[in-house]
Amino acid sequence: MSITTAAPASQSANAGTANRLGWTALTAVVPMVWGTTYIVTTHMLPPGHPLFAAMMRALPAGLIGLLIARQLPRTSWWWKSLVLGTLNMGAFFPLLFLAAQELPGGVAATLGAAQPIVIAFLAVAILHEKLSAWRITWGVLGMIGVALVVLSPEAALSPMGVLAGLGGAASMGTGVVLTKKWGRPEGVSPIGLAGWQLTAGGAVLLLPALVIDGVPPNIDGTAWLGYGWLGIVGALITFTIWFDGIRRLPVTSTALLGLLSPLVAAILGAAIAREALTLTQLLGFALALVAIVAGQLPSPKQKALIQS
Repeated sequence: MSITTAAPASQSANAGTANRLGWTALTAVVPMVWGTTYIVTTHMLPPGHPLFAAMMRALPAGLIGLLIARQLPRTSWWWKSLVLGTLNMGAFFPLLFLAAQELPGGVAATLGAAQPIVIAFLAVAILHEKLSAWRITWGVLGMIGVALVVLSPEAALSPMGVLAGLGGAASMGTGVVLTKKWGRPEGVSPIGLAGWQLTAGGAVLLLPALVIDGVPPNIDGTAWLGYGWLGIVGALITFTIWFDGIRRLPVTSTALLGLLSPLVAAILGAAIAREALTLTQLLGFALALVAIVAGQLPSPKQKALIQS
């Protein structure tokens, strides 16, 4: 009897592991795409319009998502979509652009790398998960690795920039944890959920963007391509995958994948500037990558429980 039931159980476990690995790999693509945001913003978009850029990244993409999904929120999902859209896009996008403007790119990226640590503590408060020393440790080491890659000795700190960077990490961190808590309503597609949030976030940004920033003069073809990349690929497609990944994977380990974003940004920056990475930067890359991989694995205590 035990022989006949052991094989299916083993096959089920292997299938579950393969499924998790597949979703982890797919979800990891998302922060890699987000890593192109800084380069696209600085090289393709009109300067000095962070609110307008944030609105253009969210609202058109959200409306396209609604057209594709042909689904509108129902009952409590009207206010849930507004809350999530504000946290994940409406507040996070402008804070991200403000931090990039006020701080050297390396400082802004390092502050953003604090998000996995923020999420680990929020998961305890909101999801009532046990505090994972294992993932917090790798989150801290990953942040150190990112700092080694992107920080320069002459990096200057702006109080407003630091607050914006930490505020952005807290805003999206809260949005990620609430996305995990509330899940996705039955019968709603992943792109539908992303469309709701992007539309809500873009709507929140619309009036401030037009009143404070205004429409940039002389938006050329390069700028439209930049807005298109950030909106369609960098928002609609990536958030569709990201939210589904959060639903299927542990939220704290998924958050560690976000460390890939500043690493990709650093690679692109070095490639465009035609600068070779230093030994310190390479060590930082190695440390951050080890932290990302280790953070996806069960802790030694969890391994012991599984084996027993």
